[in-house]
Amino acid sequence: MDSMLLFFFSFFFSSTVSAISHFTTECYTVNGEDYRGRQNQTSLHGGKPCLFWNETFQHPYNTQKYPNGEGGLGAHNFCRNPDGDVQPWCYIADQEDGTYWKFCEIPSCQMPGILGCFKDNGDPPPLSKSYQTSQKLTVQSCISLCRNQRYKLAGMEAGYACFCGNELDYHLHGDAPSLECSHGCFGDQQQPCGGDGHVIVFDTKVGACGGNYTAESAVIYSPDFPDKYAPGRVCYWTVQVPGASVILFNFTFFNIMDQADMVELLDGYTNQVVARFDGRNPPREIVNISTDFVILYFYSDRTNEAQGFSMIYEAYRGPSGRSAEDGVISDDDDGEEATSTIDPHSGSITERTNTSKSDKSSQILYLITSSPKKSENEMPGQWLGRGRTAAHSTMWTIYALAALLTLTVIAMVAKLVLHVTVK
Repeated sequence: MDSMLLFFFSFFFSSTVSAISHFTTECYTVNGEDYRGRQNQTSLHGGKPCLFWNETFQHPYNTQKYPNGEGGLGAHNFCRNPDGDVQPWCYIADQEDGTYWKFCEIPSCQMPGILGCFKDNGDPPPLSKSYQTSQKLTVQSCISLCRNQRYKLAGMEAGYACFCGNELDYHLHGDAPSLECSHGCFGDQQQPCGGDGHVIVFDTKVGACGGNYTAESAVIYSPDFPDKYAPGRVCYWTVQVPGASVILFNFTFFNIMDQADMVELLDGYTNQVVARFDGRNPPREIVNISTDFVILYFYSDRTNEAQGFSMIYEAYRGPSGRSAEDGVISDDDDGEEATSTIDPHSGSITERTNTSKSDKSSQILYLITSSPKKSENEMPGQWLGRGRTAAHSTMWTIYALAALLTLTVIAMVAKLVLHVTVK
């Protein structure tokens, strides 16, 4: 028994440490506004050194004006994005053409779902199935256009052009530094929409309202991300990893202002809410749920809007893993599972659209243990899935006692009638 407990706790500890290290990916926002890394020069190779934020009082952003760490500023010279520009930047000592700051080329700061920046030689373009221009282009407006046409990839170029396609060889056109794709979108200057002769490519599952996830790890974004989520959104995502004993959820970015808007994590078998977050109660720790099936639910009312959330989950297999044999969820219209490039590991995700609409941490706040075979609110005869009822054996015991009581009453009545007849 002691060895079994030791094995379980060692498994749990190692899983937690692994998950925490996995959750240290440096950027989950499209413009790197959440970057808290330690790069202190504009490029890893031959870049200019950054000035310390507590020594730049002659410039708009410094620790004197923002003393509480706003925007990640502090007594350091790491690249940051305090003003929500298209990517992190820093002040420099050597001015070029009167410019006293420069964008930082940070390879590790790339939001999952961004596949990269690529050259567009035009014959053919990296994505060639559909093309449209807009003076109000945003990242999500292009992604939604391509997703609605059932394309897997969306590309933006020069701030106003949107390309769609399924080409898997887009990278053959030539990789380019992210700085080449830092042209602001015409519809939102804080979002990167490619550059002149350069296209930034996204997975169209970014910002989808709903989906079914079976991979051991993936990133899920709020609907319409990186744009603000629309009012009246109701979205469900299922995370079902057969054989997993625990799934960890980490909200790497959370911006929900309205108390009426909410995010919930539910046990997929019992539909019980195990964690709920809103504007007044944001997630501050990693959520640990002992099951292989979880439902992520998002709701927004019809008043306020915000940027939403990004959430990464990681499933682990262990001695107490439970199976998902009671039902496989799949709402993919094509009847096939699609491989998502958002997924940090190889796996499958199928997409579903519903009809209506941070702080990083390395601690565990929620340790939620749930079972598909037992619910706190179980009633005799309550339906819990195919072939399962709560207190099933108790029901049969009650039925047997009732039948015995009925037979006893019948026997007594028969004896009384016989006695009267004989007399």
